[in-house]
Amino acid sequence: MSPLSKTQLDKLGTRLKEGAWTAEDLRVLDAYRRSFAPACDVVMAILRDEFGLAPTARPAKSTTSIVDKLVRESVRLTQIQDIAGCRVVVEDILRQDRLTEELQVRLKDANVVDRRESPSHGYRALHVIARIEGFCIEVQLRTRLQHGWAELSEKMADLVDHRIKYGLGDERLQAGLMQWSTLVATYERLERKVQSPAMAKHTEVREELFAVKKTLSRDLSELIPYLVDRGGSNP
Repeated sequence: MSPLSKTQLDKLGTRLKEGAWTAEDLRVLDAYRRSFAPACDVVMAILRDEFGLAPTARPAKSTTSIVDKLVRESVRLTQIQDIAGCRVVVEDILRQDRLTEELQVRLKDANVVDRRESPSHGYRALHVIARIEGFCIEVQLRTRLQHGWAELSEKMADLVDHRIKYGLGDERLQAGLMQWSTLVATYERLERKVQSPAMAKHTEVREELFAVKKTLSRDLSELIPYLVDRGGSNP
């Protein structure tokens, strides 16, 4: 099958969004999403071989997820930038900042989406969108805390309600996630501050950092039993 033009792909996306798709449309969509694999392999190799990182391959976005995104958001099929990609988890926000700058130098046409400043329903991370031979490959850069939040959100979506990832569903779980996300942002802001030479000797900043970390642990310990209870009661 010859590659589809951008116009043809966007028309396919419109049919999918409107529910007017055929079995052939789904076959074409599957071939399209799989076509990103070689470009994703290139990005993974760069991260491993040139940066000494251990990226985790993120499976290509499923046909169901692509259709859901087309329906949920005002976006064309060719505008979706996360059909394929990988994830890197780093120690803290300072390393995240540095790595983002280094990747922008190496991947010259890359764009950065900062979900720390503009979180999506509490989700925080940095996304570097690399362009390899016309394919957009998303590199998710997360700190350990950001990754922990994202993993918990995914687990909630799996056990309780998939809508939780989009700010819907169980209000208590939503509130817990948002509170924890805010605490992660506060903690990482203090991480930056405590590393500043001007603040190195200010014990009050370190004390505030410790207090936020303690609150994070407490809130998480309260949220997990509720999640387990909801998950266990879900058929």
